[in-house]
Amino acid sequence: MPLAPDSLEPTISIGEILAEVVATTIGSGFSEPIPMIGPFPSGAPTSFLVQCSRIGGSAAMIGAVGDDAFGQLNLERMKREGVDVSGITVDPDLPTGTAFVRYRPDGTRDFVFNLWTSAAGRLAWTDAVDAVVSRAGHLHVVGTVLGVPALWSMVERAAQKVRTRGGTVSFDPNMRKELQSDRKTAARVYAMLAMTDLLLPSGDELLLAAVMPPQNSEEQAIKYLFSLGISEIVIKRGAHGSTAYQMAGGVSHAPAFAVEEIDPTGAGDCFGGAYVATRRLGLSVDQALIYANAAGARNVTRRGPMEGAGSRSELDAFIAGTERITCSS
Repeated sequence: MPLAPDSLEPTISIGEILAEVVATTIGSGFSEPIPMIGPFPSGAPTSFLVQCSRIGGSAAMIGAVGDDAFGQLNLERMKREGVDVSGITVDPDLPTGTAFVRYRPDGTRDFVFNLWTSAAGRLAWTDAVDAVVSRAGHLHVVGTVLGVPALWSMVERAAQKVRTRGGTVSFDPNMRKELQSDRKTAARVYAMLAMTDLLLPSGDELLLAAVMPPQNSEEQAIKYLFSLGISEIVIKRGAHGSTAYQMAGGVSHAPAFAVEEIDPTGAGDCFGGAYVATRRLGLSVDQALIYANAAGARNVTRRGPMEGAGSRSELDAFIAGTERITCSS
């Protein structure tokens, strides 16, 4: 089925809200004092929703922050970007979650998180949350919440309510191989896939989601995932662009944009936010892929996980003025 139109009201997401601090030097870990920049508003769901809102979609966040400066930083940013924050709880006791990030020479990252032991981990269903979910037209789920039982129960409940009123669900697996060794989390992944309309995997996440070994083909994984009821699969391929497969038939591909990467954190979330919003606003798959590629590419040119999120006009200018990478999918 196509994604529910934006007129059915907001795209919502449930999950972590963080303040992020990024090392400005390349290296390994945090074993000595190093220069850092931040704090930046952060969290995969918030980056997704900020981009969703900036490109013109309606968006609302469900999460929790501490009663502190980092919480205020995130709340003010989301309000400024037009994201509804009425479903965000301000915890009087626990601090806002934090992430400290440093990039290694090979592009991998070292993280120090205070995530689920912060206010984010004490998120619960409230009347305010129920009010937001009850008017939502689309739920976007990031895989990070599947390992947290309390948040998973909220996701299940929200998905049921959204789908009952004719809404749709998207899922960015954000999966790691370690998840498959956790039976409970693996079972949640399968349950999540069964309620997903749009799947947004990156790299080897397609095969991981299909519980297939690397030697299996992309086509085999897609066929299996379509059999679960997923109607659209959009694969993020980095420098190789992105590809959309539809259960009804048809494959679309869009090349990547050539940019100088400053900070890749949040690129996939901005890609997803742009894709979901433009599809809900009635754009074709081909048009949505171009905007999504542009949103992800523009975001990596700024330091911070959502600092490059672009408005429709900013992305139009970026698309017009940026070369594409000519390579096959």
